Amino acid sequence: MGVLIPEVLRAERQFARLFVGQSLSILGDRVSFVALPFAVLSIGGSAADVGLVTAAGLLPLLVFTLAGGVWADRLPRQRIMLASDLVRCAVQAAVAVLLFTGEARVGVLASLMALFGVADAFFLPASTGLLPLLVPADRLREANALRGFVQSSSLVVGPALAGLLVAAAGPGGALAVDAASFAASAAVLARLGAVGGAGGGAAVGADGGAERGERLGFLAELRVGWRQVRSRTWVWSGMLAIAVYHVVVLPSVFVLGPVLAKREWGGADAWAVVVVAFGLGSIVGDVCAYRLKPARPMAVAAVAMAVASCQALIIGSGAPVWAIAALEAVTGVGVSLCFVLWETSLQVHIPERVLSRVSSYDHLISVALMPLGLVLAGPLSDRLGVRPTLFGMTALAVPAALALLALPAVRRLPASRPPTGADEAPERPEPAPGAAVGA
Repeated sequence: MGVLIPEVLRAERQFARLFVGQSLSILGDRVSFVALPFAVLSIGGSAADVGLVTAAGLLPLLVFTLAGGVWADRLPRQRIMLASDLVRCAVQAAVAVLLFTGEARVGVLASLMALFGVADAFFLPASTGLLPLLVPADRLREANALRGFVQSSSLVVGPALAGLLVAAAGPGGALAVDAASFAASAAVLARLGAVGGAGGGAAVGADGGAERGERLGFLAELRVGWRQVRSRTWVWSGMLAIAVYHVVVLPSVFVLGPVLAKREWGGADAWAVVVVAFGLGSIVGDVCAYRLKPARPMAVAAVAMAVASCQALIIGSGAPVWAIAALEAVTGVGVSLCFVLWETSLQVHIPERVLSRVSSYDHLISVALMPLGLVLAGPLSDRLGVRPTLFGMTALAVPAALALLALPAVRRLPASRPPTGADEAPERPEPAPGAAVGA
């Protein structure tokens, strides 16, 4: 990425501190993702128990993500993230202690993971909303690309590190490392101090109205966020396209890919080659996102999503494993490029005071709908066959991405926000049905 230390890290010291803390936390999460199933199995749990504990961590995301968006637009976002990190640190430390002492039970682990999921639901919208307060608009793409680089790299490094930790110290030791990563992230957030912007209390808009929404009720604030989504064609259409990707494409990776690898490719080793290749491609995509400066970022994101949506076709192609791995690396480039440009576009064009609420709708759609695809993929493949199901996934997903590209609002969205603020929807609740509207 140019020099040893990227310019955005040298120029933006607060972001640099946050980047270090979040990098450690992301790596810890990748370790936990591998270690947690082994933790359940180590206490005599079944495959169903593994699913129960995993689902317990995801369900709160569906329930609390929108609330997390509202509160992240009300309160200082770094404080919400700090509280979330402390809770998640305590949860992982408690799980580690229970495993070390032999007191862990499936029900207790599921309860702790549910608490973890609640903290996660508040962290995600706050994290998206905090970045524009730390980094100038013209450097947001670079900052998001660096974060994506860490996430992609951890996909390669994290599982290997987790395997070493589980072998050396057991699942409890691996989860203790995750707890330590949250502690490190919390320490960094505590040092950020006050951050300017709307995340720190009520502000007054130019029209004399409250920008923070603290004069509104909770549901009214949610409606304000939803109006910001539906008033912008590129936002709601982008969210729909991302939902199609999560529901249709990702099951080919998480469910049907491993099935095909076991049946025809020789097992887990062959699948690992494909997964690592995808991770390496994702790293390349993040580097591209850091270096490239597209004038129409959402148009590039739509093309990248169309490339990423070919994963099911590639997996089911019947090509040699090395060829599948090479093509999956290309889709990895597309995935990283698409999501860096998408998140940057939200941060640039959505008013900062409502950004966390809009982000919470984005996270909700991704998290809420993905389990639907994961549940349906297996039965559909049993009924239609694995390869026809994979080809059908591609036939649905690629046109959805191309339809996004066909929209003028997507193709023409500029990289920077118009100085007039013409793309900003006013932040005020809609009148109740039947209410009179004055002149």
